[in-house]
Amino acid sequence: MLRVGLIGHGAIAQYVARGLSGLGATLSLIIVRPGRAVAAQAALGDVICRDSIGDDLPDIMVDCAGHAGLAQHGPAILRAGVPMITVSLGALADAALQAGLAEAARQGKTSLILSSGAIGGLDALRAARMGRLDRVTYEGRKPPQGWAGSRAEKVMDLSVPLDAAAVHFDGDARQAALLYPKNANVAAAVALAGLGFEGTQVRLIADPAAQGNTHRITAHGDFGEMRLTITGQTLPGNPRTSALAAMSVLSALADHRAAIRF
Repeated sequence: MLRVGLIGHGAIAQYVARGLSGLGATLSLIIVRPGRAVAAQAALGDVICRDSIGDDLPDIMVDCAGHAGLAQHGPAILRAGVPMITVSLGALADAALQAGLAEAARQGKTSLILSSGAIGGLDALRAARMGRLDRVTYEGRKPPQGWAGSRAEKVMDLSVPLDAAAVHFDGDARQAALLYPKNANVAAAVALAGLGFEGTQVRLIADPAAQGNTHRITAHGDFGEMRLTITGQTLPGNPRTSALAAMSVLSALADHRAAIRF
């Protein structure tokens, strides 16, 4: 049985933990901040909790704790030879962190596996960049309150009803990921799959007419033209967490053991 460890115990971690039995896997470890073991076990069950990877290694780790969790624990996990899935792709906008994780994976002879998260079409972008990929843009559109707690609050007053959609960020994917660490993992995923952080243009929009969180990719190149739009649902009880992001982790875990895989 595949032994899975988790960093964090929030909404994505809980969704993943519930889905493990269907994959023939079991939860063997939770890495949490000091003092959070009781809360983690209340959320995920009576599982070993530590504040670092330790010596009893799982077969694979899943980072569900955000950018800080990946930065704190990722290098040690990879150096220990444990493959790791992460949903915190925006953290890789920090070039030093990305280089450090890559070196740790080389030392441990393992891999950091990037979860596709709340977006699709990344396989097409990866294929397209094998030819000439001319332009990739990403647009993220949410209801105004979906941007609460983000840098958008410094650009506009989200407490005042908007009459029309308003752009609160227009720049490259590196800027987006660094300025919106809790909101721009999708922008980072598009960048990593295609033209890189500087080569990917990003617009983030507060839209009072939005019915959900909408992600739109457009791309042009030798392959032709791509237009992909996903309007995602959130996890029940957690309006800030994409259901597809949680599902993408289980998909990555299923692929890890598959004899035939994409």
